[in-house]
Amino acid sequence: MRMIRGILVAVLALCSLLPLGSAAQQFPDKPVHFLMPFPPGTGPDVVMRMVGERLSAIWKQPVIIENRPGGNAFIAMTAAKRAPADGYWLVLVDYGNITVLPHLFAKTIPFDPQKDFDPVAPMYWAYWFIAVSGDSKFKTVPDLLAEAKTRQGNFTYGSSGVGSPMHLQAAMFESATSTRMTHIPYKETPQVIVDISRNEIGWAFTTGATGGSMAKSGKIKFLAVASPQRHPAFPDVPTMAEAGGPTNFDLRTWVALYAPRGVPKPILDKINADVQTVLSTPEVRDQLITLGLEPWIGSASVLNKQAESDLKRFGELTNQLKISLD
Repeated sequence: MRMIRGILVAVLALCSLLPLGSAAQQFPDKPVHFLMPFPPGTGPDVVMRMVGERLSAIWKQPVIIENRPGGNAFIAMTAAKRAPADGYWLVLVDYGNITVLPHLFAKTIPFDPQKDFDPVAPMYWAYWFIAVSGDSKFKTVPDLLAEAKTRQGNFTYGSSGVGSPMHLQAAMFESATSTRMTHIPYKETPQVIVDISRNEIGWAFTTGATGGSMAKSGKIKFLAVASPQRHPAFPDVPTMAEAGGPTNFDLRTWVALYAPRGVPKPILDKINADVQTVLSTPEVRDQLITLGLEPWIGSASVLNKQAESDLKRFGELTNQLKISLD
């Protein structure tokens, strides 16, 4: 009797897994929505549309990109939190949405990145460039730093908002160079780049995906890239150390896919596998590198470990910089 009972338990357990496995094999059988806390035309938007087009071909279903910028990413993240946990609603995030916002809005954030979402798939790494106007008098990083020290806090830099990745990178740069500048927060990243080109603000950090086209057209110029090596898409741009900036000042951030908590693991695994397939194609890899990015192919667990590490690191940084938006 005990043996029969054991066999029945095993059979029932196996049967309980069959619907999930079948659902993963059939996924998707309707359109898949990607929520975006980023405006159209920004780096994450460009990449998601490129990847989404190829996912649509694999899935034989429409991929719908929904831009919901603003509100410190609260709009898109809250919509994603409330979406059905079935794999048909995903959200593209940068590291700041997951690892910085909980420290900036410790009391008022309307979601918990660790409890309300599951990591799905890494997408790419982005490197940061110091951008100034194409006709700026600044030719090198020391030129820019000399101006900052001469103007004693009145030299401006822009970002996509207080506590945004652009802001935190610049704050770290100030700390590393013992300078004090004036932060000008914007609602959206594209306007920051436009105002740099018009000399309305002194400079900003940007990625190759967001500012690269204007750099290549000459409307803005990159003084340095904050990485150990020059980027193949911008071989003439020196590293921060080569440009006379702080040494060992390497800025690399990530963008990834998350889902509302509770999506069955087989479906998450399928999405991850399909995203990795897309990112592994030579065409997509080459396009990402052209944009100044680096594909990040990995598991959800690798993504989760990176997020946990960054959550701790940026908690220490925001505390050190005394940045809070509550």
